[in-house]
Amino acid sequence: MKRTAALLLSVCMGLTVIGCSAEPEQSEKTITVLAAASLTDVMGEIESSYETSHPGVDLVFSFAGSGALQAQIEEGAQADVFISASGTQMDALIEEGLMNESSVRNLLINRVVLIVPDGSDIALDSFEGVTSDEVMMIGLGETESVPAGKYAEQIFTSLGIWDEVSAKANFGSDVRTVLQWVESGEVSCGVVYATDAYSSDSVTVVAEAPDGTHDPVVYPAGIIGSSSLTDESEEFLSYLESEEAASIFEAYGFAMAGS
Repeated sequence: MKRTAALLLSVCMGLTVIGCSAEPEQSEKTITVLAAASLTDVMGEIESSYETSHPGVDLVFSFAGSGALQAQIEEGAQADVFISASGTQMDALIEEGLMNESSVRNLLINRVVLIVPDGSDIALDSFEGVTSDEVMMIGLGETESVPAGKYAEQIFTSLGIWDEVSAKANFGSDVRTVLQWVESGEVSCGVVYATDAYSSDSVTVVAEAPDGTHDPVVYPAGIIGSSSLTDESEEFLSYLESEEAASIFEAYGFAMAGS
């Protein structure tokens, strides 16, 4: 009996037979992506599409303001890919040696718009109009940590009305918070990205930021230096530049930076 058991063990260790596996099953690899809050909706579809064509990969997303995500990376967050809504945060991380610099590329382009709650009776049709007495409170992203807030500050400074605007501004931790304030009517109006407004049935776009009043809204993406899945992360980034991904991004109102 002992001899038979030993023989069976040697067969399973050295040969392919029924009931024995010649190679261990490959475990699923998880790519953790830190992405700007304005990417929340589109990345749901990107995730589904990518995982369908890459069955061995699980994408896990964490969304927040780009400044907050930068801070997480600086504090040692275990993640693989960072997609920012501004080059400012990405450049800072590169300078600190926390990104795989050769992997960083400009991915997407967005626009900045002024929105009001759907059905609002405020007579507002321009960024300059927010100084009106009708506008009681303006929703903006934090100017130091939220790119949309920084762009808003640039726009209103360029128009010469930043002091008036900031005096009645309510500052949110990310652009999606501002969108929610406008949707619920907690603020009279707000400054968000065109893609955020596109995702909501509860707001109306009343104006697009005048040309030349703010830096271009470019989303850079790259691999975080501490990632242990460099090859897998690079494959994912390459997919984000593909025609298939571009069709998804464009359906949500983004433009490709390389187009």
